[in-house]
Amino acid sequence: MIDKELLEILACPETHQHLAEADQAALDALNAKIEAGTVTNVGGEAVTEKVEGGLVREDGKIVYPIRDSIPVLLIHEGIAL
Repeated sequence: MIDKELLEILACPETHQHLAEADQAALDALNAKIEAGTVTNVGGEAVTEKVEGGLVREDGKIVYPIRDSIPVLLIHEGIAL
């Protein structure tokens, strides 16, 4: 879980849209696709590790993974939803 004050200042590194924590249903669906081997990130690399959490862009198109409790806010690491 991301600190609410931190979440208020985080933004998408590409579009600067606000980010919100992904709900469990979205994470479960994403992890099922990752397990099936059908997910690539914006950089074109296959995503093979399940995500423990994620930050979803305001438009709902991209999720940035949270790994070891740290949001990975790199454009190429974003995952299209």
